[in-house]
Amino acid sequence: MALAGALPRAIRSVPLQARKFKPAILAPSANPIPMAIADIAAPLGERYFEDYVPGSVLEYGSIALTAGEIVEFAKRFDPQYIHTDPRAAAEGPFGGLIASGWHTAGVMMRLFVDHYLSHVASMASPGIDELRWTRPVRPGDSLSIRVSIIEANRSRSKPDRGMVRSLVEVLNQNGEVVMSLKAMNILRCRDHQGM
Repeated sequence: MALAGALPRAIRSVPLQARKFKPAILAPSANPIPMAIADIAAPLGERYFEDYVPGSVLEYGSIALTAGEIVEFAKRFDPQYIHTDPRAAAEGPFGGLIASGWHTAGVMMRLFVDHYLSHVASMASPGIDELRWTRPVRPGDSLSIRVSIIEANRSRSKPDRGMVRSLVEVLNQNGEVVMSLKAMNILRCRDHQGM
């Protein structure tokens, strides 16, 4: 599955200033397309594999995080002092309270499901690749997501479905990338009834 040279310009055009890494998929292309579209044409309740077009860049959000939410989540799921104790965190490596990366991932997933992932065709996900937390999330930050569709391939062995790979970037209110990952989603095809 060689991606280099095969991706449209929209994928290359995603700003990289806030990133500490440059994924190998960001390669030149001879087929430029527009940078972003407002949304996928089909609503979530009618969205199928065919509606996920490689090269599309979509933005959704936002969800703001309070200090109370950060502490509450961390006390239950990631009880490190940088997430649970504002006084101790002030003396820590980030100079203050920060959200657990898993909290950030949960916010990303909420936005991903509410706005991007089909409500009728999503079948499963075999996993994610390249999860990175690139910047701390602090109380008062408002998070949104930018989703770049990297590829969409119909299954040869099960033609009623396809795999969509997407670069998901979580952005703060300043447009800085705070987390990124590559998601894989298996989606049912619209014409699957004839299969």
